Amino acid sequence: MPRNRKDRPRKQQKKRSEGHSFERFDKRKLAPPSSVDPARAKRRVEGVEKLLAGIGVPPQKPFKPDTFQLEALSAIETQDVLVTAPTGSGKTWIAREEIRRLIDAGKKAWYTTPLKALTNSKYTEFAEEFGAENVGILTGDRKENFDAPLIVGTTEIYRNQLFDSLRTGEDVDTDFVILDEAHYLADEDRGHVWEEAIILSPKRIRLLLLSATVGGADEFARWIEDVRETTVRVIKAGPRPVELRAAYLSSDAELYPLFGSDGGFNRDIDALEKKQKTDASRRRFPRRRR
Repeated sequence: MPRNRKDRPRKQQKKRSEGHSFERFDKRKLAPPSSVDPARAKRRVEGVEKLLAGIGVPPQKPFKPDTFQLEALSAIETQDVLVTAPTGSGKTWIAREEIRRLIDAGKKAWYTTPLKALTNSKYTEFAEEFGAENVGILTGDRKENFDAPLIVGTTEIYRNQLFDSLRTGEDVDTDFVILDEAHYLADEDRGHVWEEAIILSPKRIRLLLLSATVGGADEFARWIEDVRETTVRVIKAGPRPVELRAAYLSSDAELYPLFGSDGGFNRDIDALEKKQKTDASRRRFPRRRR
């Protein structure tokens, strides 16, 4: 037997066809298409049709304030007001109408929000409605037109102005304060800011608190009355005017209603997820051919 590598016979190399690399002769067959449960497919189609039914732009109608909006607007004249209403009910309309009355009367207002992004959004919205010359903004990194009759800013900035007034002995230059997202008072890390803003606001400044998710509204109002020695009117809106519909979008871009026809969780989603996990496991750990 040859001892040196050079003396060993070379293996015969397979010829490559022109323009093609070496081609395997043991190609694997494609897996057959996965079976689809006809009953489940039918339920999904019917459920999606029901889920999407009626979605679109509603016909335009003349605006008519709801009863709770008019009630809040009337109470603001002499009381602090806490409005709890679902998202989309028109809480901001109450604030806008009171701001409009104050500007026309030569008075000033503050509109506070918990987030810089929301503050910037409200600033743009109010500047378009009331005129840029009548609206200013105060956040940690943005200060514009701060002598305007309406100031939009974060709650922290308004609270800081209250602290400044205590040190200097000067009054806060506003007649009315809107605390949007008032439920932040229950926030573990930032809730003390709303608490301090409410406690330190002079009695002459009327407060309008807006929230869609505040819990224990009546108890909240009684606490405000105790710390401010004022009266607080609690106004609650009716059911949500904009219906919420929940759905699940699978990794295959198939839409499933989150709830079944019986009102419970759609079990077809469980079956789909189990099948996807099984298929993924097979692709990851394919069976070896013997």
